[in-house]
Amino acid sequence: MSLSPHPFETLTPDFILDAIDAQGFITDGRILALNSYENRVYQVGIEEQTPLIAKFYRPGRWSDTQILEEHQFCYELEEQELSVVTPLKNGQGESLLHYQDFRLALFPRRGGRAPDLDNPDHLFQLGHTLGRMHMVGAARPFIERPVLDLASFGYNSIELIARDFMPASLREAYLSLTRDLMQKIETAFALFDDITFIRVHGDCHGGNLLWRDDVAHFVDFDDARMAPAMQDLWMLLSENDRHERELQLAEVLAGYQEFADFDPRELHLVEPLRTLRMLHYSAWLARRWQDPAFPLSFPWFNTERYWGEHILQLREQLSALQEPVLRVL
Repeated sequence: MSLSPHPFETLTPDFILDAIDAQGFITDGRILALNSYENRVYQVGIEEQTPLIAKFYRPGRWSDTQILEEHQFCYELEEQELSVVTPLKNGQGESLLHYQDFRLALFPRRGGRAPDLDNPDHLFQLGHTLGRMHMVGAARPFIERPVLDLASFGYNSIELIARDFMPASLREAYLSLTRDLMQKIETAFALFDDITFIRVHGDCHGGNLLWRDDVAHFVDFDDARMAPAMQDLWMLLSENDRHERELQLAEVLAGYQEFADFDPRELHLVEPLRTLRMLHYSAWLARRWQDPAFPLSFPWFNTERYWGEHILQLREQLSALQEPVLRVL
């Protein structure tokens, strides 16, 4: 019996062009697939105009209201003159568009390069921008979008991996290790259970940060959610020696605190948040493994070697969780 095709297999070049034409544009036949796996994102040529970026949302991941909350957050940031790439609206004022069974959004094309996280000026500017973003994010909460919590990022991820993916020879070691990790993470979050959760970008890795004209530009708010401010800050810090991370943190917070207050108690969350991301990332790959793009793009996943290295990395994280928190220099 043959398996049903994945929904994204519908996205042939003709389908993509037809979907954009249906929104009132005249495409010129040029399509470039961009580096995106959760959704499908393409640069599409438009006759006598700058190409557009078309984002086709993964079916079943977000509801319409959750996507529209993301869009509204971006518009709020834009209103405050922050450089974010916001979805275009059609003549009816709609940013979430539909074509057959797909939901999509169109964006202007913006260029740039990844910031240099070893450059103090870049770190200061990134902190400066995030401080302004978090002022907007703290003004009111998301209602529909999720909260970064220990269940969704931690326990649910561990359960899926242990049940369906971890080799039997490594399962007990994995379960024992993750129990210890989650105990440490729970303790860290319980220390300060009144830390404020705000609307954050949620995925501030280098691919979502564009550096252009000495300004930091933020793209792809697909993972926006309620979380501590630290969720947008810790990924700007290297994984190298402690002193280097503290120097980077000092530059980020110098820019950040020009606009937003920083709760120093959130320093206790740096390694817990890093650990949760590691657990969640492996579970994300597992949940998407039936998507044909994933085995092609991540051929090393779900091998004995991968899981052995994953456990080793988690053991290193357990050590990191026991180290003193970073200092603000």
